[in-house]
Amino acid sequence: MNRLLIVEDEIALAEGLKDNFEIEGFDVLVAHDGETGLRLAQSEKLDIIILDVMMPKKSGFDVCKELRNHGNQTPIIMLTARTEEVDRVLGLELGADDYVAKPFSTRELIARVKAVLRRSPEKRDKQTSFYDFGKIKVDFDHYIAYDSHDEQIDMTYKEFEILKFFMQNKGRTVSRDELLDKVWGYEIYPTSRTVDNHIVKLRKKIEDDPERPKHILTVYGIGYKYIE
Repeated sequence: MNRLLIVEDEIALAEGLKDNFEIEGFDVLVAHDGETGLRLAQSEKLDIIILDVMMPKKSGFDVCKELRNHGNQTPIIMLTARTEEVDRVLGLELGADDYVAKPFSTRELIARVKAVLRRSPEKRDKQTSFYDFGKIKVDFDHYIAYDSHDEQIDMTYKEFEILKFFMQNKGRTVSRDELLDKVWGYEIYPTSRTVDNHIVKLRKKIEDDPERPKHILTVYGIGYKYIE
């Protein structure tokens, strides 16, 4: 049985979602403010979190950021009335796995939750915990990277996830579409340009010469290949 945490300050909505997910066979916990949600997310063993953005005491963005900064990789679906692209991108950059805007269909949300859960076991089964290549050391359990001087490299959650996926598939050419599917999920970002932008930023952090990369290579017309 999958264990789900719903963090939503609209009590009627939270209870309605709880009832629907329990019918689907989920074990459901509910919190009505960000601080309680964060405490439950840190103390309970969960399979997925539905996290509202606009909440009292602590916003969903802050909860998501704090969980990811402490190495908590529980899948998160952001739930919000906001529709601006900048807010959607911010949630995903902080480490959310998907984003659903209100008003929404309960059936759609349930389908999104199940889709994220289908992707999650693959990530856990192929987990890369620690990696050392060239002058870079990466600890994927705690989402920390260090340079040759043992100084911490400032990397986003998505950059860690991209790098992890490359290391799990080293030597194999992966398409932009595959990266979107495995790292973001197709329903989140509409354009593969997102992948290119993240690769540019990642190269600046791990390559000696980002203009002449030795690890993350471009395979023109297809995507990218990671080599050691």
